[in-house]
Amino acid sequence: MKELNASELKKIAYNCRKATFLIEKQQVEKITAREQLELKIHLAGCSICITFMQQSLVLNQMVKKLFQSDFIKLKLDDSFKHHLQKRIEDHLEKN
Repeated sequence: MKELNASELKKIAYNCRKATFLIEKQQVEKITAREQLELKIHLAGCSICITFMQQSLVLNQMVKKLFQSDFIKLKLDDSFKHHLQKRIEDHLEKN
């Protein structure tokens, strides 16, 4: 793995956007060794992202339990899906 220079370390240390992305990514899939290192460096100095990570873990666990439960069956209405797809396509065409 390539060593990080001072400039790269500074970018990592002050990049909450990337840290929150990595926090979410690691809950879905395995992150690379470099990503783990970057996240660890960032979390060493950012209490806000530590709080975000803790809250994100709790929320994801709650959502997983909700969707695994037989208590509630969630399904989007077909007309709603069609309407949502149209809004997405319209938005993409404008941009």
